[in-house]
Amino acid sequence: MARRIIVHVNSDTDVNGILTPRLIYWKDGRVFRIDAVTNLRPADTVVRNISGWCYTVIIRGKTRRLFLEYKDDPDVPSVHGRWFVLDK
Repeated sequence: MARRIIVHVNSDTDVNGILTPRLIYWKDGRVFRIDAVTNLRPADTVVRNISGWCYTVIIRGKTRRLFLEYKDDPDVPSVHGRWFVLDK
């Protein structure tokens, strides 16, 4: 089974609330610019037991999957979650 690698992501949100990831930061300091988002779909269609979204992105000419997992926490009054990639 693939493990989740939590990453920091900078993203933009447009006036319609559409979230677009722009940069991925790894713990070791590497930064990857996302050249394009080619697909967006519910994450549970790709990986079971995840509530959120799977972004298919292009980074340095290669297709990758970036996930945004939503957390359901009644003590936090806003939407929150975490970004991750899968290590195969």
